[in-house]
Amino acid sequence: MKSQISGTTQLIGIVANPIRHSISPKMHNAAFEKLQLDYAYLAFEVEEGQLAEAVAGLRALGARGFNVSMPYKSKVIPYLDELSPAATLCQAVNTVVNEAGKLVGHMTDGSGLMQALIDEGFEVSGKKITIVGCGGAGKAIQIQAALDGARELAIFNRSVARGQEMADLINRHTSTKATFYPLGDEALLKEQLATSDLLINATNIGMGELKDQSFIRDSSLLPRDLFVCDIIYNPAKTKLLQQAEERGCRIMNGVGMIIYQGAEAFKKWTHHEMPIEEIKNVLNLKG
Repeated sequence: MKSQISGTTQLIGIVANPIRHSISPKMHNAAFEKLQLDYAYLAFEVEEGQLAEAVAGLRALGARGFNVSMPYKSKVIPYLDELSPAATLCQAVNTVVNEAGKLVGHMTDGSGLMQALIDEGFEVSGKKITIVGCGGAGKAIQIQAALDGARELAIFNRSVARGQEMADLINRHTSTKATFYPLGDEALLKEQLATSDLLINATNIGMGELKDQSFIRDSSLLPRDLFVCDIIYNPAKTKLLQQAEERGCRIMNGVGMIIYQGAEAFKKWTHHEMPIEEIKNVLNLKG
């Protein structure tokens, strides 16, 4: 953070509960300092039942904007004035921009991953993607991939209801063909991977207590020309990525996604590009 806060310093923050684990303050304040921008980013741990007051307070204080994390990504929507197309389809928001008193909600998780893929020379337009997981991140990624012109999505998920709901939503609102398949059916997974350009893991399989696990039982299911992406960034190389690397597949972890989702919010607030490489070093994140 800047060593001096002046009478012109603009406020940006993040609203969540809990919040102390967030890397967002470190990321954004380092970027402000690097670019010598007169902003300060603070973390606000908001109790259940006080979200409306928190949003009203940030609006009244003239905050330039704020991030939203769990458990408020959907709960914040009634207190906003407008939603972006991605946020509308997701019915979730992770970034709010104050546009002269009008609070506009955006969802940058999906677009963050799309930009990370572009950095690796992969654009989703016209491609077939197999994606595992329909949680918050998975939903945002599926919707953004469809909005960006993916030809087809093969959606695998444990919950049949949620998976089918996502496929139906994408088919109704975009030109992308989306089909749901139950996670655990290895024959169907093999069949879909054989014709896919990209596989994305959007679940927590591969991190924490599940760090030694993968939804791929036999690595021979992975075609050698498949691009494999895992949105997990700790560990830097999950079991899925190890399996893919052994098969000779191109791989990518979630470092780019976490950086670029923040970078997109940063640009919406400041109209400046985040210094990506500098921030990777500050956060000690490895691709």
